[in-house]
Amino acid sequence: MVCCRVQPAWIWSLVLVLVLAQSARCTAEQGGTAQMTAEPAVEPLGDTNWTLILSGEWMLQFHAPWCPACKQIQVDWEDLGKARGELGIHVGKVDVTREPGLSGRFFVTTLPTIYHAKEGVFRKYHGARMLEDFHSFVKEKKWEAVESISGWKSPSSIVMSGMAGLFRLSVWIRQMHSYLTETMGIPVWGSYIIFALATLVVGLILGLILVLIADCVCPPKRQESSEVSEVFEIENEAEEEEDEEEVEKKVLEAPGWEADGSEVEDETEVFNDSPVEGELGNSEHEDDLEPQPSSSETDGAVRKRILKEDS
Repeated sequence: MVCCRVQPAWIWSLVLVLVLAQSARCTAEQGGTAQMTAEPAVEPLGDTNWTLILSGEWMLQFHAPWCPACKQIQVDWEDLGKARGELGIHVGKVDVTREPGLSGRFFVTTLPTIYHAKEGVFRKYHGARMLEDFHSFVKEKKWEAVESISGWKSPSSIVMSGMAGLFRLSVWIRQMHSYLTETMGIPVWGSYIIFALATLVVGLILGLILVLIADCVCPPKRQESSEVSEVFEIENEAEEEEDEEEVEKKVLEAPGWEADGSEVEDETEVFNDSPVEGELGNSEHEDDLEPQPSSSETDGAVRKRILKEDS
């Protein structure tokens, strides 16, 4: 015969208390995890998530750990982040030592630098750096009286994107210089020579790339140039022929060519009839040195004779 023993009521009460305690503990742990994973009061921004400020309203501070003025306003900035829900804004901060590209994009030259952003429109904050001033700047919309940063100076423009790349490149060069001089033990002048050679090589490569691109975009027109040169040659030949014809016409139309020819003929006849034959015979070698009549003079004499025969 089996007997069923009834448990006392206090045991069931103890079990119930243990279950409730365990559930409360789990709830507390979940709440703590939710608080840890919740959005921080001041959101750190960098190159990977900076586009968040292009939507909504933001107050953004650029700071550095070694900056004394930045340390003075950190408490007020954290309080501004805690009041973001009341103000309806987002609060962010950028460490320029870790995000040089972002500081170049905003062209940060002094620290701390504070920006106000509203739907991608940026304005630089120039007021006092107290919590009350931050509140009034947002609540009273004093940012509307501040001139916005537009055009190529806007952080979202292509020019400032290139500026961000230059800032990142400068930091990389500085890190490489430190690595070469401190880790590898290369002298400072040796590091400078390495960077100079690298600059020359990169410049040559970029120059070749630009030449290739220019040849592809605007290829040389060799066929057209050859055709143009042929046209020029034909025109030059035609001009030369015209010049020759004009010269011939002027020679034929000259009024004194017959007279010149007759004078030459008379001179030749007088020279041939000269009685001084002994002098000519005694110096035969001098005959070779005397000038002979030119072809034009001979032609003139012939034409004169022809004219006399016709008359």
